[in-house]
Amino acid sequence: MASQSLLPGPDSDLDWPDGLRQPARTRPPDRTRPPCAVTIDPLSAARRPGDPFVDVFCAGTVFFDIVFTGLPNFPRTGTEVWAPGMGSSPGGIANIAVAMRRLGLRTWLAAPFGTDVYGEYCWETLSEQEDVDLTASRRFEGWHSPVTVSLAIDEDRTMVTHGHAAPICLDDMIGSPPAARACFAHLGLDEQTWVRHSHDAGSLIFADIGWEESEAHAKTMLSRLGHCHAFLPNAAEAMLLTGTDTAERALAALAEHVPVVAITCGALGALAVDQRTGERAQVPALTVPAIDPTGAGDVFGAGFVVGTLAGWPLEYRLRFATLCAALSVQHFGGSLGAPGWGEIVGWWQAERARESAVSAEYAFLEDLLPGAALSPVRRAAATLQYRYA
Repeated sequence: MASQSLLPGPDSDLDWPDGLRQPARTRPPDRTRPPCAVTIDPLSAARRPGDPFVDVFCAGTVFFDIVFTGLPNFPRTGTEVWAPGMGSSPGGIANIAVAMRRLGLRTWLAAPFGTDVYGEYCWETLSEQEDVDLTASRRFEGWHSPVTVSLAIDEDRTMVTHGHAAPICLDDMIGSPPAARACFAHLGLDEQTWVRHSHDAGSLIFADIGWEESEAHAKTMLSRLGHCHAFLPNAAEAMLLTGTDTAERALAALAEHVPVVAITCGALGALAVDQRTGERAQVPALTVPAIDPTGAGDVFGAGFVVGTLAGWPLEYRLRFATLCAALSVQHFGGSLGAPGWGEIVGWWQAERARESAVSAEYAFLEDLLPGAALSPVRRAAATLQYRYA
């Protein structure tokens, strides 16, 4: 059953400071569409009286993503091409928030939202369809929602983004972050005070990084890992940060700065080290028909967070994260391509029936998953209009 927030929602009659008052909705919510139904609680065996209600608190920027898929190559200058597929969904930090909520974690998100159509769509999709708690988020009149166009080309993607700085920074918007088992942050050049406060309060900090920061400011970015429990870069980012030429060398170098490191290597799989337990693991990628890799790294991170909070061995965490990412690339959109337990159960039942080598490697799922089929999650639509049809 979907969790309920313990605090008033963002549309309640709280006494917001001047300039932060929540504007009225521009459209009525679509009550005919049920919210995301979470059917498995992966932390049920780990929950104890007195634990924080919030499993994961994350903060960052939500983009309205428009994804074009099926392009055979990059368009040449001065030409026009038609894409076989298209999807729209909330992106940015929404990718990790939706992926974690679909996997059963009680997820809170702090982000600024515009009141334009893009912002309203993202807000309603996250809060009403996906049951992500937006108590810590704010909506701002007249602020242009950030937009990203992603082109999925030959199992990779390139992106173009437009946006403006939010009216206030995340630290000012968040204030004192809620007590949470874990937090997920996108590291940047500026130190985020809320991350340090969450760490000092006992939250496990999981983090990733953007390409532009890792390439130009490696020393500064490495210093940001001091409050982190786990760092989840891709291989290119990891090598740029550490000045190494292989993912294996980058893993060893990053392990000097943070207890847990997991590096995604695309078609080559993933590798990780956990210095707390002395574990090392490397797993291959799963072979799947890929449509759109947008957000796959975020979905990988969500799976890794679930396994960590559930107390799984490092190999299981890495395999589960790899499975979640593999299921996500078979659908349009970053956030709405994330799998729910229905997709995971369906994949496991098919592999087990085939008695494949992969099913033996993922046998740890047997005790976690029910034998019956579960409902699939909702996927991205091509346009905004379908949401209100």
